[in-house]
Amino acid sequence: MVSQITKGIKISVKTDFEGTYFKNHKIHFAFSYEITIENQSKDSVQLHSRHWEIFDALNDMEKVDGEGVIGKKPVLKPGESHSYSSGCLLTSPFGAMRGFYGMINFTTTRSFKVYIPTFRLSAPFALN
Repeated sequence: MVSQITKGIKISVKTDFEGTYFKNHKIHFAFSYEITIENQSKDSVQLHSRHWEIFDALNDMEKVDGEGVIGKKPVLKPGESHSYSSGCLLTSPFGAMRGFYGMINFTTTRSFKVYIPTFRLSAPFALN
């Protein structure tokens, strides 16, 4: 598990290898990840957007932007947390992801970025 705190918001990430799949006549490696967003600040905040950079050892980096996370824009009061699971397909058994969440601080009404630490995606059979 990797964790990082930005402006009192802690992001923790746990990953799993889910298996191999054939899609469009190519083998793909499926990974899942669970993210916990914990508000350790003194202000209420809301997640409104996400930005991902997905690195695949055999492909160029892919950027993904969108609203919320899995269709939600969670509001977190001080001490609250929100967890969700998602996943990605890579064309190699190795890769990584990183990014940030766009958040709004309800006390200051300002937007800010909360960085998601870089986390590795590795199929266990491919490791030495």
